[in-house]
Amino acid sequence: MTKKSRRTHYPAFKAKVALAAVKGDKTLAELAQLFDVHPNQITIWKNQLLEGAAGVFGHDKTSAETPVDLKALHAKIGELALESDFLS
Repeated sequence: MTKKSRRTHYPAFKAKVALAAVKGDKTLAELAQLFDVHPNQITIWKNQLLEGAAGVFGHDKTSAETPVDLKALHAKIGELALESDFLS
């Protein structure tokens, strides 16, 4: 018996399959046969799509990036510039 290698699916393919599942025009079994993917995998991709859909329209305030301290960064650049002048 030969070992089957894992297939990697591109994000565009996953989105296409998940959107087809969300539409609900076909059953999971039909989609699995159409796209040659296991029904459980389709369910996982569908749930990931539904969970991440809110992120398309805006960002949560809790997930905002931390502000960058520009003064500290400029000071570090100055330090490094002085060190490189000293070493030259």
